[in-house]
Amino acid sequence: MISKKVVLRFPEEIAEKPLVSDICKKFDLTFNIMRANIFPRKEGILTLEISGEDDSFYKGIQYLKDNGVSISFVEESINRDESKCYHCGFCVAVCPTEALTITDRKTMRVDLFKDKCIACGYCVKVCPVKAMSLPEEF
Repeated sequence: MISKKVVLRFPEEIAEKPLVSDICKKFDLTFNIMRANIFPRKEGILTLEISGEDDSFYKGIQYLKDNGVSISFVEESINRDESKCYHCGFCVAVCPTEALTITDRKTMRVDLFKDKCIACGYCVKVCPVKAMSLPEEF
């Protein structure tokens, strides 16, 4: 069984197709919507956690790609430059999923749990030293 958070970009011409519904039916996958944006007369961006058997998961991902959806895996995209980060905690205050957390109150070190990240970008916006980053397509 596999479960991964993905960001799906739907170009305008396919934004109204039921592709996520299709992968659930065709490949026996489940999903949880983490974030969604549909722009009028433009693309749609959807952050999902997709779960299912390994083979079905990758077939579903390929199905989306074959139908024109751009896919990025969240945990492979969020980055923190350790040489810049001084663990101020600004990111912890805005992280809605606790992907950024202070786990040791003595050192006040901020830990990043990529598996909890939903690529909302709040940490990127508030980081005073620009240690946090996401690719521009997010």
